[in-house]
Amino acid sequence: MVHGCLPRPLRYSAVTNTSRTASGRPRVFSGIQPSGSSHLGNYLGALKNWHLLQDDHDAVYCIVDLHALTLPKEPGEVATGTLEMARMMLASGIDPERSIFFVQSHVPAHAELGWLMQTVTAYGELNRMTQFKDKSSRDSGFVSAALFTYPALQAADILLYDTDVVPVGDDQRQHLEISRDIAIRFNSRYGDTFVVPEHHIPAAGARVMDLQHPENKMSKSVDSPLGTIDMRDTPKDIEKKFKKAVTDNDGEVRFDPQEKPGISNLLDILAATTNGDPAELANNYEQYGPLKADTAAAVLAVVEPIQEKLAAISDDDLADALAIGAGKAAEKAEEVLDRAYDAVGLMRRRS
Repeated sequence: MVHGCLPRPLRYSAVTNTSRTASGRPRVFSGIQPSGSSHLGNYLGALKNWHLLQDDHDAVYCIVDLHALTLPKEPGEVATGTLEMARMMLASGIDPERSIFFVQSHVPAHAELGWLMQTVTAYGELNRMTQFKDKSSRDSGFVSAALFTYPALQAADILLYDTDVVPVGDDQRQHLEISRDIAIRFNSRYGDTFVVPEHHIPAAGARVMDLQHPENKMSKSVDSPLGTIDMRDTPKDIEKKFKKAVTDNDGEVRFDPQEKPGISNLLDILAATTNGDPAELANNYEQYGPLKADTAAAVLAVVEPIQEKLAAISDDDLADALAIGAGKAAEKAEEVLDRAYDAVGLMRRRS
């Protein structure tokens, strides 16, 4: 029997999927690359927000190890980074009892739908992606085709889970927009199949900047160790980095990212770690020194409990959590993948 000849399943609305979740709550999906030890930008821009979203969403969180391969890696490097990132996610409050928490490559449906998404993604769309232009221009050697096409895989990651909301940093808007465009094009061509997701950007901390080069996003890849707060840094190192943070010469504390990027970054970090407003917090300071000291103290109040939890997570607990999460994710993803295959009308393999 050719399964592709069976009647198509019931089609679903491309606007909302909340009626299809067991809880009736909107579904949230997000993924993070396994860069190993996390920095403050990862936590404030992603993990802190993910933790909070568990309370009123059906949450699906993924370590996107396949995306990490878009740039050259040594054998075993991605696996090591994946375990470290998984440990950091648990220590940051991601709860496997309240969220689906897994590794991308452990669910084959991601790669399968990723190929299908490439068939409805235009070359011109991929060629306009800012991140590809940036990364490829900095590499004078080998630039992989995967670096060019990975937005299609990213779209698959999101669409596989009937996602309503995607928490993203401000610099990731373009990637979510292309995922939405891909979903809309597929639905237009083959009938309503995918939910079209919306983005969610936290009010503060969405884009933490480098302490030494506040015009650049905080990143492990830069040649500025004093500019990045690693989540495993000692209290002494964290205080030192904030003390040496670049500011300016006019002496006025105000939130003005264009004219005062260094001071604004400190205020943004302070706001994100204390649930405050950066512009209002600026009114509490007349000098840069106290602002730096208070920001360091607020960061330490967040980082030190996470470091304690990191030390308490065993390898067995971590492996068990990822295995259970992969099973839950696969069940949901395969249902959506089957829906997409049936929409396209592929001949299905006989069971």
